[in-house]
This record gives sequence, structure tokens and C-alpha cells, in this order.
Amino acid sequence: MKYDIIIIGSGPGGYVAAIRAAQLGRKVALVEKAEAGGVCLNWGCIPTKALLKSAQVYHYCKNAGNYGIELQGEIKPDMEKIVARSRAVAETMSKGVNFLLKKNNIELIAGHGRLTADRKVEVNGTIYEADAIILATGARPRVMDFMPADGKHIITSREALTLSRLPEDMIVVGSGAIGSEFATLYASLGVKVTIVEYMPQLMPLEDEEVAKTMERCFRKMRIDVRTSTTVKRVTVEDGRCNVEIEGKKGAETITAEVVLSSVGIKSNIEDLGLEEAGVHIERDKVTVDEFYRTSVEGIYAIGDIIATPALAHVASAEAVCCVEKLCGLSPKPLDYSTIPSCVFSSPEVASVGITEQALKAKGEEYKVGRYPFTASGKAAASGDRDGFAKLIFDKDDKLIGAHLVGANVTEMIGEPTLAKMLGATAHDIAKTIHSHPTMHEGLMEASEAALGAAIHL
Repeated sequence: MKYDIIIIGSGPGGYVAAIRAAQLGRKVALVEKAEAGGVCLNWGCIPTKALLKSAQVYHYCKNAGNYGIELQGEIKPDMEKIVARSRAVAETMSKGVNFLLKKNNIELIAGHGRLTADRKVEVNGTIYEADAIILATGARPRVMDFMPADGKHIITSREALTLSRLPEDMIVVGSGAIGSEFATLYASLGVKVTIVEYMPQLMPLEDEEVAKTMERCFRKMRIDVRTSTTVKRVTVEDGRCNVEIEGKKGAETITAEVVLSSVGIKSNIEDLGLEEAGVHIERDKVTVDEFYRTSVEGIYAIGDIIATPALAHVASAEAVCCVEKLCGLSPKPLDYSTIPSCVFSSPEVASVGITEQALKAKGEEYKVGRYPFTASGKAAASGDRDGFAKLIFDKDDKLIGAHLVGANVTEMIGEPTLAKMLGATAHDIAKTIHSHPTMHEGLMEASEAALGAAIHL
């Protein structure tokens, strides 16, 4: 069978590439060995958010009295039902992807796809040909030798999504987005959680001020945060995990019923036939140019298997850019300095652009505007006043960084992302009328603060 384009992997990169190619009139096949939608829809972004929503509802029920609501009877989480709802949400989204593939006349080929030496695709012994092949196979949780996952006591994010019961205590190794979100989830549901982070700050990729605020918020949730701490070894004995660590207080052993390993991801590049096809790899990543062309003509790669931010929305943007270029359009290369990042912890974290500590290291001139949500009428009315909006501007007052902590700030990051992409200034944002009362007003207020014209501070 001959196609114009074959895509291996149906995650946010693969299925978006397939749909865009079909829209441009190409005959497309999409190869997937598991569920349509990839890890994000089935075992990552979507089911995690469903679990976090259940935890939020539980939190509100426990604190209903603060809102003048009286609830009778015992309020407790039912983990089986929480997980069942999460799986149902994921299944709904996967069915949605299947619908879109059928709607766009994209053939879904079930099985493991790999390249052949003559630049074809083999799936379960059948050979398929195409003018272009796009690799979008994503990634999986990284497993460390000193912390061997067994799926029961030492688990990865995959198992953390489907626990049938709540453990008494849990140690989360790593405080990136995955670790912080699961720490929030399980601590909210009553589990005693400890976070162990190798780097000096929580959420190492975020602005230092954000990290300090989140550490205070986590401690309010009774999460034990251990930064600048190395995990030496994890063993299991009598149903308990012994975690040997070395940190500010020296060497010690802490224990928990479950250890969650959230120390990053590993690209799915094994058994793809990359070597046979001659595709160049460097540091476990496929090498590509600005339009995602590999070292072999007609073979492209996007998403988590290349050296760009491992985020679902990045993979989707790369997919559109890649397909439009190979179909003869003239897309602009992606600007990776304007990629928003979100952590769905409690409170949430959202950011785009450069951090203040990075600017200090460069010695560049800049100015900062801040607005604490303790001053926000909407935050006060909602009962969620933790956090702030922090905007960073260059010497010409152009927005170069935005760092937000607070309730629902992941829904706010679109405005500063667009502002940065368009080269908006502090004056532009400050003079844009924002509706009241909203959390979004914090962006206007932070811009006014940077200009020395704050009204409500």
C-alpha cells in the first residue's frame, strides 16, 4: 500500500500531523500500537487532570464550612471510583481522536511500526510505502537503576494513575510537573507525602520566586519538601520502601508504603529501525533541522523524541509546522522562547519566557512588575488567595517573561504568551482593559507596577 505520508505514533504530535496532512489533501496512514491519542490522552495529561479535579472537589467538600455550606456525614475519597472516572474521561478523549481520524479519512494501522533499510514502514510483517514518514513515538517514564520500578511499591506515573487504594504514605522522587502534580493529588486525598528533589529548588525549571512560593504552599498541605537531596538507593522490605538519601542533614533513610519515581522521561526510539534507515541520533534524541527533517531525506521527527521541550502542545505545534513545510507551504520555524509551561499543582503554576535568575546570570537590564493575589477581589471571593502574577520586561519595556502562581493561572498564561509573541510592552498590557473581578486583572496590575503606576498596591 502506498501513501503520501505515514506517521508512526498517534499522540498529540502524531494525530495532529495526520489531520493537518489530510486537510492539505494528502493520503495519510497513522500507525499506533496502543490507544489512539498516545500517552497524553490515555496515560498522561488528561487522566491526571481528571484525578486532580476529584481531589479539588474533595478539598472543597472538606472545607465547605468556609463557604457557609453545611455537609452531613463522613466525607471520604473512594479511590476506585476516582480512578474509574479518570479512565472514563481518557477513554472519551481517545474515542474523540478516533472520530477525527475517520472524519478526515485517515487510515489507522494497529501495530508497532518501524523503518526498513529502504525507507519504508513495516507493521506486523506488512510493508507500507510513503513519500514521507513522520516519527512521533513519544516517550515513557525514565527508570533509574538505583530505584527499580516494580509497579507495586516503586511505581511510575503510569501506575500512579490507577492505584486501587490510597497508601498511608508516599515518597515522590522529583518535583517537576509530574512529581508536583501527583504530590498535590495524593496529599489532597490524605496521603502523607514527602518530595525529594536533587536540585536546590522545587520545580527546578521555574522562576526561583515561584519555587519558593510553591514550597510554602506545599508545606501548608503538610508535604515534606527535601531539596538539594540525592536518592542513593531504594529497596523494599516487608511491604515498605526504604529510601536512602543524602541531603542538607547528611545521610539518612526514610520510609514509605509507595515510592513514585518522577525523574523524567526517556524517548521511545528503540526498535524503530533508525540505525538501519541511517537516521542520525545524538544523546538518545533524533537529530532534526528547524523543519524537523532528519538526516535521511523523506524522514521527519517531532515531539518527545527530538531535543525540544517535551510538552504535548509543543509536539502539536511541531506537527503542523512539519506537515505544512513538507506539503509545500511556508510556515515559520517555531519560536521556542515563547512556549508556555503549566503545572497543575495546588496552587497552579504557569510560565512563559525567561526567568529572573537567568536574566541576572546574563547581566541584562530588566524590570519586574508583581501583583499578589492577596490583593485580588476575585481571589478573595473564591477563597484562593495564594500566589502572584510576575511579569518581566526588557530595557525597552517589552514583555520577555511571565511567571504565575495561583488558582486557575494555567488558564491565564495565554495572554502573556500572545503578548510576548507580538512584542507587547508593559504599557500595552497596562492599557488593555481587563474585566473585573477576574484573576486576569493581575496581569494588568503587574504591568502597571512595572511602570510605577500601580493603582491597587
